[in-house]
Amino acid sequence: MAPSFEDGNSVFEFVVRRGNGVKGLVDSGLSKVPEAYVQPPKERIDKEKAVKHGLPPIDLSKLDGFGPDHDEVVDQIVKAAETLGFFQVVNHGVPLHLLESLKDTAHYFFSLSPQRKAVYRSDVSPSPLVKYGTSFMPEKEKALEWKDYILMQYTNDDEALQHWPQEIKGVLLEYLRSSIGMVKKLLQVLLGNFGIKPDDPMIDVLIGKKMLSMNFYPACPNPDLTVGVGRHSDMGTLTVLLQDGIGGLYVKMEQDTDYGKKGDWIEIPPTPNALVINVGDMLQILSNGKYKSAEHRVRTTSTRSRVSIPIFTMPRETTKIVPLPQVVEKDGTALYREFVLIDYMKNFFGNAHEGKKSLDFAQINPT
Repeated sequence: MAPSFEDGNSVFEFVVRRGNGVKGLVDSGLSKVPEAYVQPPKERIDKEKAVKHGLPPIDLSKLDGFGPDHDEVVDQIVKAAETLGFFQVVNHGVPLHLLESLKDTAHYFFSLSPQRKAVYRSDVSPSPLVKYGTSFMPEKEKALEWKDYILMQYTNDDEALQHWPQEIKGVLLEYLRSSIGMVKKLLQVLLGNFGIKPDDPMIDVLIGKKMLSMNFYPACPNPDLTVGVGRHSDMGTLTVLLQDGIGGLYVKMEQDTDYGKKGDWIEIPPTPNALVINVGDMLQILSNGKYKSAEHRVRTTSTRSRVSIPIFTMPRETTKIVPLPQVVEKDGTALYREFVLIDYMKNFFGNAHEGKKSLDFAQINPT
């Protein structure tokens, strides 16, 4: 007989402290979402009210060379960063067979025994570079998120090969190596819009730290009651995301555009062979608000389990962050104060997801 998990504390013990994760709940024969996962009505996702994002992916192969195609793609990237903060790219340089292998590997890892995965729980993990967990900040959330994950920090290849889980480290390292050139190319475009040259060392500084995650969203008996990930923006510079064909990613409009009104939630449908790119908080701050770190969330599904694999790029912890002076000079005022990234990280990871509230830490006049 499946356990009832009526008591929120028993859910917390089973899922978080024992490291069984949401997948453990589902595997136990769960027939309804436990109360601990039921989101307030305003946080639930109504897929019927969401707008479908109809823009085609951006073809990055057209960035090579110069001419009208190059300029058109530059305009597309800049406009996407200024409006939605999300866009999809194809011909990105990451081998297509690797994308399939990543999805297969993620499903394989989360199919391992709870005991094997729980080795990497933050309180017992043999390395601070690797953390296995569930939800985002279970100790502080009013309602848990329907997600398990394995998160890895990248310092160098040797440490990754030594400390990352054996089952996934090879394919993740290949993903990182094949993606980083694309990230640099995108940053060259986005910073070039402010007059920064392609060989400026700032570009390497802004992606000096990388983190990779494999996320697993088990099939959910009541997907309308909970969320896979709550409303948030990413903390870093740029995020590269591989999503599978199931879908469930939604982005909030910060202003009116041709494809949605301010406050609308836009569904980012899976596109074959594409990667999703989104602007993070650091790029919004550096651009003095010109580029929008995208508030987004993830819906669950009742049919099949979903996986996604993001790469988060960001400056190193000791980096000082401040809006670009040439942008501030043009705007006439700075919207964000100077800070050291580690202080921003402590604030970001010390609170539950709450939209873009993390940016209040750096805003001179928070709204």
